[in-house]
Order: sequence, then C-alpha cells, then structure tokens
Amino acid sequence: MIRSVITGCAGHLPERVITNAEMADLVDTSDEWITARTGIRQRHVAADGETTSDLAVAAAEKAMASAGVGAEDIDLIVVATATPDYTFPATAATVQARLGVRQGAAFDIQAVCSGFIYGLATVDNFLKAGQFKRALLIGAETFSRILDWEDRTTCVLFGDGAGAVVIEAQQGEGGNADRGVLTTHIHADGRHHDLLYVDGGPSKTKTVGHLRMSGKEVFRHAVTNLSAVITEALDATGLHADDIDWVVPHQANKRILDGTARKFGLDADKVIVTVDQHGNTSAASVPLALAAAIADGRIKRDDMLLLEAMGGGFTWGSALVRW
Repeated sequence: MIRSVITGCAGHLPERVITNAEMADLVDTSDEWITARTGIRQRHVAADGETTSDLAVAAAEKAMASAGVGAEDIDLIVVATATPDYTFPATAATVQARLGVRQGAAFDIQAVCSGFIYGLATVDNFLKAGQFKRALLIGAETFSRILDWEDRTTCVLFGDGAGAVVIEAQQGEGGNADRGVLTTHIHADGRHHDLLYVDGGPSKTKTVGHLRMSGKEVFRHAVTNLSAVITEALDATGLHADDIDWVVPHQANKRILDGTARKFGLDADKVIVTVDQHGNTSAASVPLALAAAIADGRIKRDDMLLLEAMGGGFTWGSALVRW
C-alpha cells in the first residue's frame, strides 16, 4: 500500500523575541505568573511587514533542502493557518509562487491549532489516493496580529512562527513497521465557539478582530479530547502507549502536556516541549516541535511518533507516524 512518508522537516522563527520580563512591562503580569501557569518563558514575534507567507516560505525552503527536493518535485502545497496574509488568495498560492512551484495544487486549511494535524490527514489521503506524489505541508502563523495586547490572559500565551514538512508517497507493506503516516483522526465540535474564538471577520464585522478565550474551560476540554483521540489512534493500529517513542503535541500550555501524558502513563521525557521557547504558535507548533527534536537528534529513523493537537472550533486530532 501507499504510505505518506515525511522526508524533510524544518522550522523558522522571527528574529524578535519577547521575554516574560518584557511582557510584564506591557501588561499587569510577571515572569513567575506566566511560567507557573503556562510554562512559557518567551515567544517570537514577527517584525512589522513580516507576513505569514514570509515565515512559511522560509520554513518551506529549509524543509525542501533537508529532503533534497526542488520546486519541480512538489505537486501539492497545503498551508495550515488562521492568520493568512489576505482573505484571498490563499497563503498557499503565495507560497507556491515564491517557491517557483509551477504545477499541482495549493490551498489553505483553517482548523486553528489543529491545522497541521488536519493538513496531515488531508495530504495523507491525497497521496494514498494517488492524486499527488509529493506534498509540502506548512503550519504558519502571525498570531501577534490578532492579539489584544492589553488582555493579559491571552497576549502572554501566543507567538509567531512556521514549520514545514515534505511528504512523499512511498510503497509500504501495510503494517505498523512501515515508515510514514500510519493513521490520522480528526474531529470538531462547533458548539464550543464562545470558549476560543476571534471576535472579528470579513462577513461578521468587516474587521480582523482579537482572540478571546475562556482558559479554564479550554484546559478541561483539551485534556479530555486529546486523551480520547490518542486512544483512538492507538486502537486503530493495535499499538500501546509503551510503543510510542516520542509525543509531539500542540504547544499550548505545559500543564495540558503534563496532564495528557499522566493520563496515559507516558514518561514526561518522551514529550517534546518547546512551549517554553515559542509560546503557542497555533498551527505552527507541532511542526516546530518536530523540527526541534529532529535537529537535536532526539527523533531518529524508525521512531514511533504520536502527534496531537486541539484548537478553536473546537477542533482536535491525532496522528501516528513512523519516522
């Protein structure tokens, strides 16, 4: 059978870093308060004029270099983002043009923090169906543009960045020993709109709006939904928690990461954590964490990876990938 194998991965972060101490100069907060409740110590913020597509292109070029492919080799580009350059065209089309890709399709996916997992599921199905051969999947965000910088409950949590993977169709045997995506599971429940949303949009308000969140409720739903979708992935493959080498989660809050790991009896050392350095980068957080763990040598060939995320909507999902 066809497997969707990740052959390249890279991340890109804006140069500007805002520490918790600097955040304390902007709003009524402190390094101690932010770190104790979220695990975040700093976040990267895009410069004036630096766009989501700028970050996406930078990450994509690095991922393509690591995979050893050029523009002529890519026939599908999917960008997961909640902060596109424009209402339209899709940021993916902008990325396509800037990379010099002249064939195939390009489109965006909007599932907020779950966007990369939704994108992985989408790309996997396209490749398995034989419609495309090699895809570029990017999670990219400039969340700093939709934050209320006077709201200390939200502005301290988020950052900007991009992560990208090159995924190609390869022949597999059909078992769990195959390299590539073994299973994906995505869900949504739109009844929880008011717990995590942006209060603007072209149709509703003709404005961009600001992010609004009920943190305690989001935390509660996150642990429950992520636990369920992890169980779903393990059941689909017959694998067990002990078979997982690395968990690569959405980087929302250190307490959510710890709570989900405890529920499955997973060793905390198996969980890739970058939230302390990046903050919550929404759709970019999973590929950024993946890129960091590949770069420092933790993730090695044939390791079993569990990817998971939850975001506004609510949306949530998981994937099992053999590296």
